[in-house]
Amino acid sequence: MADDAEVPDLSEAPVPGPDDELPEEQQEGSAPADPTDAEGDPQPRNERDEREEDGKGYDDLRRVLGQRVYNNFYGVVDASGAAFGFGSAPAPALAPGSVASGEVDGALRFFLPPRPCFQEALSKLRSEHIVVLAGPDSSGRGAGSFALLREVRGEHTGLRILSPANSLAQLAASSAIKAGQAYVILDYVGEMNVDAVQTYEIRRLSEELRSKGSYLVITAPEGTRRRLALKDCCVPWQAPDPLELFDHARQLAPSADIPADVLDGLRERVAELRRPADVVAAVTTLADGLETALEMLRDSEKELVRNWFREEPSAGDLLPLAALAFLEGIPERNFEKASFSLGIHVRDWEQTGEAHPAETDGTAVPLRGVTFEQTRVRWKEQADTLVRTERRPGPGQDPSRSERRLVFTSPRIRALVIGELHDLYGYGLWYPLRQWLSQLSQLADLEIRTEVARGVALYARHALAEVDESLLQVWADGLAAQRVTTALTLQFMCDDEHLAPQALNLALGWADKRGPARAVTTAMALTGTLGSLYRLEALNWLWFLTHRGERMSSAARRSLVLLLQTAEQEPARALFTLRYVRTRIAETAQRSKARSLALRTTVQLLAAERLEDPGPLAAALLRDTPGSARHLGLLWVSVLLSVCRRGAVRALCQTLAALRDDPSATDAVRALGETMRDAMTPRQWKALGNDLPNALRHPDYAIPGTRQLAQVLLGSLRS
Repeated sequence: MADDAEVPDLSEAPVPGPDDELPEEQQEGSAPADPTDAEGDPQPRNERDEREEDGKGYDDLRRVLGQRVYNNFYGVVDASGAAFGFGSAPAPALAPGSVASGEVDGALRFFLPPRPCFQEALSKLRSEHIVVLAGPDSSGRGAGSFALLREVRGEHTGLRILSPANSLAQLAASSAIKAGQAYVILDYVGEMNVDAVQTYEIRRLSEELRSKGSYLVITAPEGTRRRLALKDCCVPWQAPDPLELFDHARQLAPSADIPADVLDGLRERVAELRRPADVVAAVTTLADGLETALEMLRDSEKELVRNWFREEPSAGDLLPLAALAFLEGIPERNFEKASFSLGIHVRDWEQTGEAHPAETDGTAVPLRGVTFEQTRVRWKEQADTLVRTERRPGPGQDPSRSERRLVFTSPRIRALVIGELHDLYGYGLWYPLRQWLSQLSQLADLEIRTEVARGVALYARHALAEVDESLLQVWADGLAAQRVTTALTLQFMCDDEHLAPQALNLALGWADKRGPARAVTTAMALTGTLGSLYRLEALNWLWFLTHRGERMSSAARRSLVLLLQTAEQEPARALFTLRYVRTRIAETAQRSKARSLALRTTVQLLAAERLEDPGPLAAALLRDTPGSARHLGLLWVSVLLSVCRRGAVRALCQTLAALRDDPSATDAVRALGETMRDAMTPRQWKALGNDLPNALRHPDYAIPGTRQLAQVLLGSLRS
């Protein structure tokens, strides 16, 4: 996308004069502009009710997104404890985009090529210009892809990460591949289209890369090797020997001398590790002392959880812990009620006497003693090593409203408990537990549904297929509360680097020809972390949805607004979003339906409020985001010269009113005016010069500071 999209010549566009009646843009909730849905069927009579429910869902999303602290991967991130890199140096970005040479150096600081797969992959990359590293998660595939591209492109080469949702067939057919580049697709999730990528498309892509002297490395799960089209490109990938990596890393990060007997014990523990990142972490932790390194290798939290489950707890002890894994931190009074409900689901399932066919071998641990007589005190005594009680208020509540809440003794315990529940227990626990989760997903209590989403995202690390089939696919087409829970689950899945591409894949799979409810769920999911991480894909799909039936279009516009609201503290992403909308408007023809839809979206963006603090978002961007005045000015010009003019003037007045007491805003308003002046004809700015002062007579804006700031803007137009 061009950085500076050209604004079309609007000098001949009809410009309402100061005395003209300005037609109002269609409001949310008015009669739909498109009487059919995406498949051409008449819209249901209750669509207005459905859109109202969607609106309530977006209110919930705003509440959660306004509370969440984002951990985006656009900059340099420290992934020393993650599976991505082989070192404690900052690892490159997970999100699509360019990775500088220095970031690649950091990721490869401790890299040790695994034998013989590295040489096999290197040979295939040199000959075919494309290779797929197919292997287990956390085996160093990402670092391996960087190392391979360094071998073929040179020591100081940067690279570009492409989206995991990129179509290989489209890459071969488009101009996306540039000459002399090094490309990576991390955790490739497969083609989004119904027709899988074919072998000849892979050959075309290979030829395109070869002709341009570029290279592409793809990392993917082991199952990718079974795909016929990719079979010839795949190399089975494995992690390096942990002891060899340990010795290699110690040479690069020397520490104090370690007694031979202690070193032998340390090496015994290292030999049991399977993640290269864990091996390197053991070496780098030696700088903090031998005891610190040994403590890390012992993984006391994992042992604590495993020891608790080794006691084969009764159902009376197990079920509250399972409930807490999906409801951590909610008020204790609500937790007890929900935990009791889980027990009822388990008892009802036991009374059916059914068993899953796959578990007839008896490998799953049976539940013992489903009872409701256990006291709260006894359970807390049984789980005191894993669970504690704390007092704190709910989200957005006053501290005086604090309540008792059950939480795990450390954040990691929750994930470990879910892992043990998945590994040890079968259908007898998980079938009623999934039924219970579905019941909770329908509740009005947003705090409960948020914790359900967080827990299901952790469960997806172990059973993504079950989560998708039994929960998310059903919820995505369910009630508004369930669709919000689904969207939040996908947001939380992005906290795991290997699940983030899968979350994108699931969301986009519901966007097209899966019904309006699922499409609305897609729009909801593409806000927040998911939209921040895969920003271009999110914007492209949301823009696509604005051209569907009115219900989907309305939801997509709300999501675009949310994306911009969540980008307020990220200047680069905010500018990217504004520039994207500008470019889309420039691509539309005058008086076309596409332009009308684009302008409706733009008005909503310009009139949006901030996500957390009161006030217009445009005012906050003008004040705090350098460069935003130019993009906002061109967007305002587009809507001022349209039937959306009244809404644009109103948004401009609100923005000026919000900035009236900020002396530092004068320069930004002047820059806004200069941008608008350059894009308007004298006749057009004269109309604005009449309309704006008239609009400022409204009691909400008739404040001296506002009128003075308006004169700064209009003075720029006249200069």
